[in-house]
Amino acid sequence: MISKQKSILLVCWLSFFASCSFANENLHSGFDSLLRKHVITIDNGASTQVDYAGFMRDKPLLDDYLSELTKVEQTTFDSWSDNHQLAFLINAYNAHTIALILTEYPDITSIRDLGSFFSSPWKKEIAPLLGEIRTLDDIEHNLIRGDNKYQEPRIHFAVNCASIGCPALREESYTGEKLETQLQGQTERFLADKTRNYVLDDTLYLSKIFSWYGDDFEQGWQGAHSVKAFIGLYSDALGLSEMQANKLISGDMSISFNEYDWRLNDITQ
Repeated sequence: MISKQKSILLVCWLSFFASCSFANENLHSGFDSLLRKHVITIDNGASTQVDYAGFMRDKPLLDDYLSELTKVEQTTFDSWSDNHQLAFLINAYNAHTIALILTEYPDITSIRDLGSFFSSPWKKEIAPLLGEIRTLDDIEHNLIRGDNKYQEPRIHFAVNCASIGCPALREESYTGEKLETQLQGQTERFLADKTRNYVLDDTLYLSKIFSWYGDDFEQGWQGAHSVKAFIGLYSDALGLSEMQANKLISGDMSISFNEYDWRLNDITQ
């Protein structure tokens, strides 16, 4: 039987974690409102477009959100669960990407217009986060993917590079409480998009994401140690027949990677 003192302590701990969770989810509420307002679903839900002109009008609200992210200290971040940390980092990447686009919008047709032969837009120090001024590459490759800390290949369907070839920018912010459902939904959504991933004869045509980040899909997530094995987990989303799925797993189906569409994922495109 639990003593009264232990019961009080348990209640205190539960209250503490509940308040931390609420504070964390509330942190992203402003960004959530902006996404719901300015991200438009297209292609029967397969993808989205972004109303950057609308984001431009609401730029003070986006700036307010980015300012709130800046206030989060490393010690606070470290106290969160992995799901809350990952949701924070994905939101930060997506929000800073939008803010980067707005620095030159509407005079750009691609995020790559913000770089040059000698500099990449993903290497610009634009994001004050967790005590450092970071680049988008730093957020994605070090904080999110670094050391495979989160062991989560589905992040590639959540971070958005402001391009048509990217998986859809989600119409809501990511939260620790809903992250599993959100990542699963984003993965199924992307793989079901026949403009990016499809089978023709005995060849599976995939987004170049699976080429660029192939190693991330070979780390054993859900028992998958190859891109083909990962794709096999989502054969229904791809619309594969049982015969096609068996060919994929057995290695009798080849993989080719589609060209990536770097045009801005703007609603005006």
